[in-house]
Amino acid sequence: MKIKDITNLIEYYAPLHLQEEWDNAGVQVGNPEAEVTGALLCTDATEAVVAETIERGYNLVISHHPLIFHALKKIMGRTPVERTVAMAIKHDVTIYCAHTNMDNAWLGVSWRMADKLGMTNVQCLDPHPVETYGSSNQSVAGCGVIGDIAPQPALAVLEQVKQAFEVGAVRYSGDTNQEIGRVALCGGAGAFLMPAAIEQGAQLYISADMRYHDFLENNQRILIADIGHYESEHYTKEIFLEIIQKKYPNFAVAFAKDETNQVQYL
Repeated sequence: MKIKDITNLIEYYAPLHLQEEWDNAGVQVGNPEAEVTGALLCTDATEAVVAETIERGYNLVISHHPLIFHALKKIMGRTPVERTVAMAIKHDVTIYCAHTNMDNAWLGVSWRMADKLGMTNVQCLDPHPVETYGSSNQSVAGCGVIGDIAPQPALAVLEQVKQAFEVGAVRYSGDTNQEIGRVALCGGAGAFLMPAAIEQGAQLYISADMRYHDFLENNQRILIADIGHYESEHYTKEIFLEIIQKKYPNFAVAFAKDETNQVQYL
């Protein structure tokens, strides 16, 4: 089996045409035609992750975030990205990512977040029509979801959010003297979807990378919770695993042990 057999499988569920125009999803480093020996799954492809891949005898890293966002004019080991690329090339490791194509895909990143919260009646928050794709024959894609939870006091819901996403701290702003039953969320940096969440009647919006003014300008209209970028997306590895194991149950695939959140809390 070739590396492209694994990456094509992921792209069946999250085609590259679903990615945003500024993104760089797909093969980052390596040869898709090479025979695949195993895949390590992660959120970020780092030197430690590539080293673990080599140690396991695998030759494929599948990450959510792209290793390479901007053009590399030189590879001299001056930055973590350059060192990771050099290590992968030296040891014939292919690095592949599924980023905003997986964010926008049906049952993608935000859908997994909704599942962690036990949300029901889940729908895409910002849907747009696309070319039909995937086993569900979908013709809709888009970031974020909106749905329902059993109504609870706001602070209890925020505590549930903290536990569900293994968050060291939740940054929040807005009215906590209410019951929350309608929730919208988006994995990663999702401030741009706040107007859609408000318009569709969400009482709580969960995302990451909120600026001070994102809170200030919207907290009278909706309760806002920033749970951290990594915390909102690290379950993407579970999606990769399920896609691969459903088709190839005996294929060597694992979560990276040496992956850690690059942002720590004191």
